[in-house]
Amino acid sequence: MTDKIAVVTGGAGFIGSHMVDVLLGEGYAVRVLDNLSGGRESNLAHHAANPDLTLERGDIRTLAPDSSVFKGASLVFHFAGIGDIVPSIEQPTEYMSTNVQGTVRVLEAARHAKVEKLVYAASSSCYGLAATPTREDHPIAPQYPYALSKYLGEMTCFHWHQVYKLPVNAIRIFNAYGTRVRTTGAYGAVFGVFFKQKLAGKPFTVVGDGTQSRDFIYVSDIARAFLAAGETARSGEIWNVGAGNPQSINHLIELIGGDVVHLPKRPGEPDVTWADIGKITRELGWQPTISFEEGVGRMMAEIEKWTDAPLWDPESIGKATETWFATLGGK
Repeated sequence: MTDKIAVVTGGAGFIGSHMVDVLLGEGYAVRVLDNLSGGRESNLAHHAANPDLTLERGDIRTLAPDSSVFKGASLVFHFAGIGDIVPSIEQPTEYMSTNVQGTVRVLEAARHAKVEKLVYAASSSCYGLAATPTREDHPIAPQYPYALSKYLGEMTCFHWHQVYKLPVNAIRIFNAYGTRVRTTGAYGAVFGVFFKQKLAGKPFTVVGDGTQSRDFIYVSDIARAFLAAGETARSGEIWNVGAGNPQSINHLIELIGGDVVHLPKRPGEPDVTWADIGKITRELGWQPTISFEEGVGRMMAEIEKWTDAPLWDPESIGKATETWFATLGGK
């Protein structure tokens, strides 16, 4: 057994499970805290025989300050939370409860355990309809409750850093993608939508003309960035993590291959997301290593895992996004 202990909240989820992979590979004992509302035990199944991995089922909103999960831990990586735009518009209280108050609980547990560093999974959605490339000092302008809740969680982390001297860093994640990305639930994740449509032989539902681009960053590169942010002597820092190389939705469709049907553009969505990653490259020596083409190829090799994903079409998407249009100014 190792004496290096890390806690990963939301460690059975998409990014969290890849964080577990990286930490175990670097010789850490890893304690996962997850209520399995979004994560899946199967994401950790390949580590089932590893004595350095433990899974504690629990909700961060009920986490006790003296939680045994955090005892003796040196690093905490806080991924637990809820995502998606439309549900946050419909259930803002739930988002504030989980992403803000839940973060307070995690911070208190980390503080009482006297951890060496907590790294918070922040969201680039805090920038809103941002100028690009987007630096960390860009004005904050969240467009919907999910974005606000993640930013308030980030602010809370730095308040604990200021008041309680808890060593904290935050990483604002741009457009994460990769294996184990969520396959079920609310409409939103473009890969899950497109892969299921591919399997079903249905056209891809493309918003607008498909020229909009996103700074897609592969999940294992994200996990490496978090490890660097945890192991650095720096604290009180915010870093963007993206590829710094936006890819159009049309290019994604070229890589997957299939027909297209177009949907109306949506309010509150930027035409481009583009991370300026100069700060993390300079300060932590981190750079992305997985090209978009390679990353999509890795996912396509496992496309059968999207067999049980919901199949979306223009009608069902229209119903799912009614609140989005009505609330954020669409017609």
